Amino acid sequence: MQAEVERSGRDLLRAKATAILNPSPARVEPPCPYFGRCGGCHYQQAAYAHQLEQKVLILRETLRRIGKLEAPEEIDVISGEPYGYRNRVQLHARGSVFGYLEAGSHALCPIDQCLIASPRINAAIREVTAGRRFPRGVETIELFTNEEELQVTPGAGAPIEYRVGADLYRVSRNSFFQVNRFLIEALIERALEGAQGEIAMDLYAGAGLFTLPLGRRFREVEAVETGGSALRDLEFNARRAGVSVRTHRASVDLYLEKVERTPDFALADPPRAGLGKHAVRQLLRIRPARLTIVSCDPATLARDLASLAAGGYTVTRMTLADLFPQTCHIETVVELRPA
Repeated sequence: MQAEVERSGRDLLRAKATAILNPSPARVEPPCPYFGRCGGCHYQQAAYAHQLEQKVLILRETLRRIGKLEAPEEIDVISGEPYGYRNRVQLHARGSVFGYLEAGSHALCPIDQCLIASPRINAAIREVTAGRRFPRGVETIELFTNEEELQVTPGAGAPIEYRVGADLYRVSRNSFFQVNRFLIEALIERALEGAQGEIAMDLYAGAGLFTLPLGRRFREVEAVETGGSALRDLEFNARRAGVSVRTHRASVDLYLEKVERTPDFALADPPRAGLGKHAVRQLLRIRPARLTIVSCDPATLARDLASLAAGGYTVTRMTLADLFPQTCHIETVVELRPA
């Protein structure tokens, strides 16, 4: 590879590739005309099977480097369609020009399509770019769809009804929901596989993606969510599904401080910052018989797993769920049990 140094600093050089001299056998022609400029995708130049292999290696290396942990000998992989999977995107505007932000920049990359977005999202992108229909004074909008309805934020859009398997979820503006429309059901199945008993906790519950199926597997379910919009959706979804759930609008840290009973199962789907020291300490005190973490960041996962391992938990299964093909993002489902 030939490269040009773009900028340098103390102990750091940043360069841009100018020519590929000996391409890897796994290298492919990126199908997107914006790849390399748009900041959304990172791996379109690699065959999808190779992307998955590299993500497993990155996950292993991150756990070893940050957590001083060895991943299980076998890491399962769940994958789906590598394009057309996103049900949610953010568009940016600069005057009458619309698109995504360039990689590592606030500059705009104008687009008229997005290959990783769903058909309904792409139809909306064409409507926006062709008709210059950005709300006046708004520089960023978020589009979310179930392929029939379209929710635009900011805006006065109603909640969307999103079906996953047997369950129907109301998802309001500002409520978190998984973005890979092909793998949501598979993610739930893997995270809850074999889980059943008397008491379960759903930490960072969102609109109830895991809460509803938990409600059919356990006699008692405690669902914890700090966001008001998501909590209202969760309560509505549970009532409609006929699932008995006790909800708590609180931070996970504060909620766990008050827990005295040991649950049979605890699921945590934290934001990128991970569980953190306080939540881990409380989980070690409560000591769920089984703990499953759905992590969107290998670095914070490594930190949390190291603390849980020091407290006596053992990883019994690890799954890389590739919710974000063509990107560097890694979602991991980890099952732990006390030794």
